[in-house]
Amino acid sequence: MTTATKPLLNANSRDRAGKGASRALRREGKVPGVVYSHGKEAQSIALSANEVTLEYRRGRFRSRLMDIKVDGKIIQALPKDVQFHPVSDQIEHVDFIRVEAGQSVRVQVPVKFSGQEKCLGLKRGGVLNIVRHEIEFTCKPEAIPASIDLNVSTMDIGDSIHINDIKLPEGVAPVIKRNFTVATIAGRSSADEEKPVAAAEAAATPAAGAAAPAAAAAKDAKKDEKKK
Repeated sequence: MTTATKPLLNANSRDRAGKGASRALRREGKVPGVVYSHGKEAQSIALSANEVTLEYRRGRFRSRLMDIKVDGKIIQALPKDVQFHPVSDQIEHVDFIRVEAGQSVRVQVPVKFSGQEKCLGLKRGGVLNIVRHEIEFTCKPEAIPASIDLNVSTMDIGDSIHINDIKLPEGVAPVIKRNFTVATIAGRSSADEEKPVAAAEAAATPAAGAAAPAAAAAKDAKKDEKKK
């Protein structure tokens, strides 16, 4: 399990709001945004469009704690919502949630799998069934995992991994309290096993059907010879 690194986004505070002001910012290569805080007034900011787009393309944008440098002051925040242009898909607005020191946060962490090439269950014809591609955790900002890394090399058909089987860092806890399934190695279904048999039977049927007219034609030929 790896820990997420914290990127830095440069921003400026902005006083003007509304669609006109936002369009003017975008023409300048900026993205309007808002930083929301618990018990504090929301702060409107303008960020570099290039910086925001780069961080978004790196993935896990909403599960990575970020430092936002606003007018020389650093704000710790988590991206909460991203709005896109309906045609160009360019980022048009970003909402952040300010994270105070010692405050726990809820984040979605991706699950990554390795060891498929050595997995006995997969070699025997099984299938890796991923139940959870992401898991939501509560933790302190500095302990946000970059991913949950699971090795399936020792798993056989019928084996499964539950959340309680995963050793998590101290202070990192799943939001769902029950022992839910993360992944399984499933065997081929009986329907899949019957497909080759059905295909073979279907292929044999036309051949059997074609034999009947041929046999009838041979019988008629013998009758003609006797008449002669």
